[in-house]
Amino acid sequence: MMTALKSYNGITPELARGVFVEASAILYGDIQIGDDSSIWPLVVARGDVHRIRIGARTNIQDGCVLHVSRPSSTLPTGLPLLIGDEVTIGHKAMLHACTVGHRVLIGMGAIVLDGANIADEVMVGAGSLIPPGMQLASGYLYMGSPARQVRPLTTAEKAFFSESAANYVRLKDEYLKESEE
Repeated sequence: MMTALKSYNGITPELARGVFVEASAILYGDIQIGDDSSIWPLVVARGDVHRIRIGARTNIQDGCVLHVSRPSSTLPTGLPLLIGDEVTIGHKAMLHACTVGHRVLIGMGAIVLDGANIADEVMVGAGSLIPPGMQLASGYLYMGSPARQVRPLTTAEKAFFSESAANYVRLKDEYLKESEE
């Protein structure tokens, strides 16, 4: 069995209560994950040159890549990766040194780049590219490459954020229970 949590410069990822990290995922360094979140197969998260913070009841699905930006002459403090509560990050998405609010869905294969800021209650369509520094306003669907605001979210779509989070909490609980047996 692989060890998913790896130290970097003496810092090891920290998991809150009820977190599930699938054994093939690799998490390095300064990463903190909130209660009842889940990290699925083949996720790579490197909190090596800055920090990664993942909120509660958030799920990072298969094959995602999470990374940060190191301090540099043009960006003296670097940029962390900050992900809020009840966020669903779809399969093979890539998030690099950006901020993601609460109750957000990032579609499969989407790419979110340095300094982008996604407000609460946003959907990013599958395969979309969020360019560096782009600001996404709350309550909208964004799609395309580069992404553009397509339309306001429906009431049902907004309700789906918490529903998706709850579904993944139940699923990770089943995985955790099975691993205890």
